[in-house]
Amino acid sequence: MLFLDRAGGADAAWIDRVLGSYGVRYVLVDGGEGARAEAAEQVRGSALLLNVMGFVDDHDVLAAAPKRVVLDIDPGFPLMWRKLGLADVFAAHDAFVTIGERIGRPDCEIPTGGLDWITTPQPVVLDEWRVAPPTADAPFTSIATWRGPFGPIEYGAKTYGLRVHEFRKFVELPRLAADDFEVALEIDPADRRDIELLREHGWRLADPREVARDPWSYREYIQRSKAEFMVAKNMYVETRSGWFSDRSICYLASGKPVLAQDTGISELYPIGEGLLTYSTLEEAAAGVEEISGNYERHCKAAREIAEEFFDSDKVLTRLLEKLGVD
Repeated sequence: MLFLDRAGGADAAWIDRVLGSYGVRYVLVDGGEGARAEAAEQVRGSALLLNVMGFVDDHDVLAAAPKRVVLDIDPGFPLMWRKLGLADVFAAHDAFVTIGERIGRPDCEIPTGGLDWITTPQPVVLDEWRVAPPTADAPFTSIATWRGPFGPIEYGAKTYGLRVHEFRKFVELPRLAADDFEVALEIDPADRRDIELLREHGWRLADPREVARDPWSYREYIQRSKAEFMVAKNMYVETRSGWFSDRSICYLASGKPVLAQDTGISELYPIGEGLLTYSTLEEAAAGVEEISGNYERHCKAAREIAEEFFDSDKVLTRLLEKLGVD
């Protein structure tokens, strides 16, 4: 069962339609005393509460859980907030899971906070992401936010930024690579200079409200793409976090190659076929050329990587074992 903080009007209808189609039960924790009581009762009978980013902060719900596990999906931000005394999403939890798979390594700049971290990749349900036919004439695409809900963080004499601060470094890619590029980018109209910059350099901008309006349109967009060109948040890159996008995993599962900005994942997963990494503009251009020049081989390898490393049956089984849940 899912426990959601809040929703109203059209949001509630959308949640009901989407989750209902997959048979997922859910409770809106802020839906009144009855909803809170139901949430607490459901949690009490569960094996654990997996609290994404600590968003569920209702005392009664947390107190009812036999095991409280916080899942960090934005590695770097919450731990630096904690060290700076800005926020602590980890309080009142028993176990700590992050998708920043390099946390604790000597060259990873994310503080551990003195917590015992369990790392995990993000899972994909392979049956929901069948292999799509190769589409060599389609563009490289991605789906992303330009800034997102969190601002940059000043920590340890450095500033750790957002995707905008990385994307600008690669804005010239369409002029260097003989391919088409499109991004479904959530970007505020106030960033008009960046919008103009992207278009001037050959980027097509798709409307994310259409592309990702529901799980089915999101899947369709990914599966009619040639490959993904993935730009990470500056936080993930600078800290060598080992973060890897759930969107990229969906591309791989669909048999679509991924050219990903390296956050340290080159030490975690096989790189070179299906999944390629880059750190510089020149490496990005070379990666585009490699994928296009050996396209069907990279498509085949992409699906194989998804099956070996990101299959939800494997990922979630390992995670539950690490959490001590049968």
